[in-house]
Amino acid sequence: MNKKETVNKPKKTPQERKASIKRWIIDIVLIFIGSVVYSAGIHCFSAPNNIAPGGVAGISTLINSATGKDIIGLLYGIINIPLIIIGLIFLGRKMMIKTLISVAIVTFSTDYGLSLLPVYKDGDPLLAAIFAGVLFGIGLGIIYLREGTSGGTDIINKLINKKYPHISIGAAMLSTDAVIICSSMFVFGTIEAGLYAIVAIFIGSKVMDMILYGSYEGKMLLIFSEKYEDISDYVMKDLKRGITWLKGEGAYSRQEKHVICCAVHKSEYSKIKRKVKEIDPKAFIIISSVGEVLGEGFQANQ
Repeated sequence: MNKKETVNKPKKTPQERKASIKRWIIDIVLIFIGSVVYSAGIHCFSAPNNIAPGGVAGISTLINSATGKDIIGLLYGIINIPLIIIGLIFLGRKMMIKTLISVAIVTFSTDYGLSLLPVYKDGDPLLAAIFAGVLFGIGLGIIYLREGTSGGTDIINKLINKKYPHISIGAAMLSTDAVIICSSMFVFGTIEAGLYAIVAIFIGSKVMDMILYGSYEGKMLLIFSEKYEDISDYVMKDLKRGITWLKGEGAYSRQEKHVICCAVHKSEYSKIKRKVKEIDPKAFIIISSVGEVLGEGFQANQ
């Protein structure tokens, strides 16, 4: 008779439990702030100017305009309910609990909580799209930073990516947003409505990337040169950057090669490229952009 083996998870120490609770509280506080900022983008800028910026917020804006009711927040919550249930089943409880909190805050804030804030209406729609995008980017960036989502099409996009891994979340998001943007042109009766939505989405994505990845973008360089020592000396002494030598072998020449690998700030990239060409005009350089660099001389690895 086979006995089932029970695996006991190690119990958390009081310090670990305290740290876990602290992280959870910080997560909820920041998700609250992010959700309120996101709601402000809807309430103050996008909704009053008939801008449907993709996602459930865009769908809610379209339905709200078609019905003539001022209930975008309520619509946002109702549409999200079945999606959150699906997310609980397929994506896990932890993420969906944070998503549920975010959706509840956006639902309440959009219709009631931000009613005292001034609304930008009958002004320049382009300005409305720009500021809506900025607030969307800040809000969503903070929410994603704490491993939450704003619900809606985020859940759909993650499910599509899980079912079809060859379809990226970005591609899935682009598809769903494209449908909503095209619908907004039909509902509002102008091409401009869709164009302003594209502006809001584009700016929102850029601001969100800055929140998530900061301004710590850098360049990673792989430099193939016979004068690798001279180049390394310049990088280490003048730029104060670390160097790693990778050993390789030329497939054609069968000779051993030293490859310089280093990471630099994007502001230092053109300087090092010029200097490498001065030292060795025959040098072969591969440059790639990196979203974030952690460690000494860059962002602290926390």
